[in-house]
Amino acid sequence: MAPPFFAIISGVGSGTGASLARRFAQSYAVVLLSRKPSSYEPVVAEINAAGGTAIGITADASDPVAVDAAFAEIKTQLPGAKLAAAVYNGHAGMSRKPFLELKLEDLQTSLGTAANGLFIFAQKTLPLLLSSVPSSPHPPTLLVTGATASVRGSALFSTFAAGKFAQRALTQSLAREFGPKGVHVALAVIDGGIDTPWGKDRVVNNGVEDGKISPDAIAESYWHLHTQHRSCFTQELDIRPYVEKF
Repeated sequence: MAPPFFAIISGVGSGTGASLARRFAQSYAVVLLSRKPSSYEPVVAEINAAGGTAIGITADASDPVAVDAAFAEIKTQLPGAKLAAAVYNGHAGMSRKPFLELKLEDLQTSLGTAANGLFIFAQKTLPLLLSSVPSSPHPPTLLVTGATASVRGSALFSTFAAGKFAQRALTQSLAREFGPKGVHVALAVIDGGIDTPWGKDRVVNNGVEDGKISPDAIAESYWHLHTQHRSCFTQELDIRPYVEKF
């Protein structure tokens, strides 16, 4: 009998994280990590009520002790299950400040979640993904949520860009190291505003229809990355609405 598989998503709120959870829950049990229970509880309840399996665990992505405890909890709650997909969607927010008003702590906060958090998450998930290579229904996958700032630093967003640049570099290195071992590592550059429940009042692209990126559409793109054949892995995918300026 084939072992059960699960997916884990670090950084779950009401937007992209929730959509990712719903999409991957169509095929796997899902484990949702977030700093606050209120971030994952609604989607955990929704998935379980619909007949899926979802587990929420409170953990700060930048705290290695908390992440270790989360993975110990996963082993207890899903005994024998193997990891099929891991998504790092951690986000510390965007600090929009003139550079000379910033403090070193602002940079450390950005690097702490974007780079350190990914480093911690990848070290926990990659051994599990490697062990799934022979039996996973799709190539075991580590996906990372990037942003416009992953490839272009803008005025007033220096610390955010520094964290996202570091995250992109780490993802590229992991893709080159673990791709040949059968684990697909990819970065999704989300280049545009996302249509989140908490951002409904934010006007993007003059408010035109579909001027914001649908989080459900993002989730479908992540699922596509996860199911790609190993002969055609995508290492980096950029996503933007049709009216976004390149």
